[in-house]
Parts: sequence; structure tokens; C-alpha cells
Amino acid sequence: MIKASNIEKFYGQLQVLKGVDLHIKKGEVVSIVGASGAGKTTLLQILGTLDVPSNKAHGKLVINGIEVTNLSDKELAKFRNEHIGFIFQFHQLLPEFTALENVCIPAYIKKTPPRAAEEKAKELLDFLGLSHRYNHKPNELSGGEQQRVAVARALVNSPSIIFADEPSGNLDSESADTLHKLFFELRDKFGQTFVIVTHNEQLADLADRKLVMVDGLITSQEKTVANI
Repeated sequence: MIKASNIEKFYGQLQVLKGVDLHIKKGEVVSIVGASGAGKTTLLQILGTLDVPSNKAHGKLVINGIEVTNLSDKELAKFRNEHIGFIFQFHQLLPEFTALENVCIPAYIKKTPPRAAEEKAKELLDFLGLSHRYNHKPNELSGGEQQRVAVARALVNSPSIIFADEPSGNLDSESADTLHKLFFELRDKFGQTFVIVTHNEQLADLADRKLVMVDGLITSQEKTVANI
């Protein structure tokens, strides 16, 4: 599913990633934890093709059997739209559009026919308990509802991988717990792979594996207590 080898990242003279190796299987829920500045978000952005390694000639990133470091910008954008979904700490919904319209946007970019896009979006919103919120704009939704709309948007193109960066960091504890459980329901229903960067130890320990990053490297990985 995801195979990364010798991934390095520099920002000027600062080396943030120092040769990361990683293998994630299809259908796994993997958490990445570590102190601020350890390189978690940088790694997630590279795995999600939002950024590129500094050592493209020597590092390697293969997703779904495709070496993405070899793709052109146009090919990479198409690959990202079709294979990858993103969930961020802040929902990043467009305020002028309804919940349904926000969810449909990635499908429209993919050139999915509008009726098919709306049917898929409604299916996801129904599954997420938001059937009564189709026509509500983000400022009419609670924080938990906004984040669930963002989850639906990430899923609308049926991507094989979901990358989440502090997905519950902006939620109250009850909404966070609901979102955490939702990830595993989605994995079981739709078969997606989840890679989650988090400071939330409860969420991290729910994952199938927890990867610990220290100073730009994965220093340990373990099956979590919940999955032993």
C-alpha cells in the first residue's frame, strides 16, 4: 500500500526528516506520534504527496504500486484526487457552500457527473448522521458536524488512503471520541487505510500500529494494546 524508503527533507540547512523508512499495509489504521518538531506533519505531507522529499534521486515513495516521486505535477494532482483523502485539524470547508456542495467538490474536480457526485455525497452524509444537514453552511454546523462533513469530503472519491493531521485537535472531548470511533467504522465499512498524526494518546493507542517519531526518524513501532 505505502512503501517509503530513505525519505529526507531539508528546509534550508535544517534537516527535518533524516532517512525515514516506512511500510503500511492496506486496511491498516496507523498512528504517528512524537513531540512537536519531530517531523510528523512533514512526513504526512510527503506521504500524502502534498510535498516532495529533498532527496528525490535517492529516496523512494510507492503508493498503490506507483512510484509517485516519478510523476509530473499534473499526474500527481490526478493521482492525489483519485487515491488520497485528507482530514485536517481545521475542517477547511468553504463557507459559501452547503455541506453537500463541500463534499461534492473533489468529485467535481474528478469530473464525476453531478448526479452521481451528489448521490455519493448524500450516502456518506447519511452514514455520518448528517442527512438533516445537506443544505446547511459551515457556520450553521457544530464543530463536530463540520469535521464529519470534512470526513465525507475526504471519502467522496473512494480513496484507498486517508491521511489525517490532528483530526480531533479542534474538537471537544465528546466530539473527539465520536470521530475516533468513526475512523474504525469507516475502515471496516469501506476498507480504507488510515494514517493519523496525533498528540491524542487515546486515539494513537486505538490504532493497529503506533509509530513514534523522534528528531526526524521513526524510532519505534508497536502494535497497540487495543490490537494485541
